[in-house]
Amino acid sequence: MAALPPSDTLKLATHAIEEMKAEETIIIDLQGKTSIADHMIITSGRSNRHVGSIADEVVKVLKQAGHPSPRVEGVPHCDWVLVDCGDVIVHVFRPEVRTFYNLEKMWGVDRPTELAAS
Repeated sequence: MAALPPSDTLKLATHAIEEMKAEETIIIDLQGKTSIADHMIITSGRSNRHVGSIADEVVKVLKQAGHPSPRVEGVPHCDWVLVDCGDVIVHVFRPEVRTFYNLEKMWGVDRPTELAAS
C-alpha cells in the first residue's frame, strides 16, 4: 500500500490531534532543513493517558485513510510518544517533558508562550 501524499498526512494528523484536544500544537516545516521528513508536529497532552490517546488517534486515522502502519515509539511510558508517518513526524509530549527537550528551540522555532514572555 502506497503512502499518502505528505499534505494529506499532515492534514489528517493535525485534525486527529485537534479532535483529541491536544494543547500548544505547532507545525514545523522541515523542507530544505533536513531529509528526515517534510513536516514535524509537536503537541502536548495533559497526562500520560492523554499523550497515549492522542498518538493512538493519529495512528488510527492514518490507517483508516490507507497509510501504511506508522512507526510508534514511547508508548509504554507515554511521557513522549513519537509517531513516524514518513514525511510527517508527530511528537506528543507531557508538558514538562516537552519543556525539558525543547524541540522547538532545536529546530529554530519559538513556542508561543516563550514569545509572549519575552
